[in-house]
Amino acid sequence: MTTVLIVDDQPLQRFGFRMLLESQDDMTVVGEGGNGTDAVRMTSDLRPDVVLMDIRMPDMDGIEATRRIVSSGSSTRVLILTTFDLDEYAYAGLRAGASGFLIKDALPEELLSGIRAVATGDAVVAPRLTRRLLDTFVDQLPAGPDADASADPGKHPLLSALTDREHQILTVIGQGWTNSEIAARLHLAESTVKTHVGRILAKTGARDRVQAVILAYDTKLVRPS
Repeated sequence: MTTVLIVDDQPLQRFGFRMLLESQDDMTVVGEGGNGTDAVRMTSDLRPDVVLMDIRMPDMDGIEATRRIVSSGSSTRVLILTTFDLDEYAYAGLRAGASGFLIKDALPEELLSGIRAVATGDAVVAPRLTRRLLDTFVDQLPAGPDADASADPGKHPLLSALTDREHQILTVIGQGWTNSEIAARLHLAESTVKTHVGRILAKTGARDRVQAVILAYDTKLVRPS
């Protein structure tokens, strides 16, 4: 059973999400919040698998709430809801540690599959859309803690434990390649690619594939096109 906390400042929106999620046999809503302060407190108290997080809310927005939840070391995953796919708020949410984002007018089945994917540790952003977001906003927002404009990407401490192959795969992940594209272009089995991706996440401490893409930008393995 996947437990979900719904955080949105619109009561009608929360009601709609609750009705949809509780119609599923494998999901239960453990609480609702109206702002980021609620999100942080209720995540600590209820320990949901997934927080469905609105961005623009009073008191504390969804980006700051996401940052606090992730920095606390919580295993809870955050799925950001945004109005537009190429949105600086969506980018900031990803950098804050969200495991992905969905557009608010997504189809019900897209929302449900997104929650299920995030709950199992996957990221809910198409690789190419992540790349577009980063290319659009990376120069407009503060760099992340792993960024160093003068660093040689090959010598960055977070990358020092990677093998040459893992270094290569992280680079193309940052360029927006899917697992199937990596497998085809590097002449590897897709299962082997998945193993490499898992090891990259473990060695770098990235929570998921989205965070690995951000790491590739911050360490200058990949630069805006």
